[in-house]
Amino acid sequence: MNYFLKLAAWVFHPLLMPLLGVALYFRITPRYVVPELMYSKLIVVFILTFLIPILLFFLLKTLGIIQSIHLKTVKERKVPIILQCLLVILVLKMVFQPNMYPELYFFFVGILFSLITAFVLVSAKFKVSLHMIGIAGVTMFLIALSIHFKINALVTIGFLLFVNGWVASSRLHTKSHNNIELIFGFFVGIIPQLLLINYWL
Repeated sequence: MNYFLKLAAWVFHPLLMPLLGVALYFRITPRYVVPELMYSKLIVVFILTFLIPILLFFLLKTLGIIQSIHLKTVKERKVPIILQCLLVILVLKMVFQPNMYPELYFFFVGILFSLITAFVLVSAKFKVSLHMIGIAGVTMFLIALSIHFKINALVTIGFLLFVNGWVASSRLHTKSHNNIELIFGFFVGIIPQLLLINYWL
């Protein structure tokens, strides 16, 4: 059970959640997307939201700004969150245009708002759960997509709801967060996605 709980934190790491959201969109959208274009978008999102942040984390660790990729302290989280905000802005400027991919564009706008909120909370010495922000945001995005495209995605939604609980249990098990930090993370992830639905649903 120990390994099962710890697995959730790695498989559903917050850096992977933007890529998961994009992959789910391309998986269920009824619109035809040229496969080469779809794969190119996925690769660019992977590079900008996962690969570059990982490289930046190693750079920050070398400089002594952070101690580990787990960002255990509140102070360690500030610079990585700012850098992630800048990378999400790059995605909005270069990868998804609002007229071509409104769903994905506003998905990343929601991610940006969640990151800004997380930075404000971190600046106030509150260690909100980035894991819960990520998986909760993707879950809300999928629910909105299923309504938007009128597609029955209950199995996938049910699985993601289970994952929300799995991730929360994992963070409690490893004593990375308390209940309040997890609850705040859940709502910081969901609320921006929920508010932005009006712009594309």
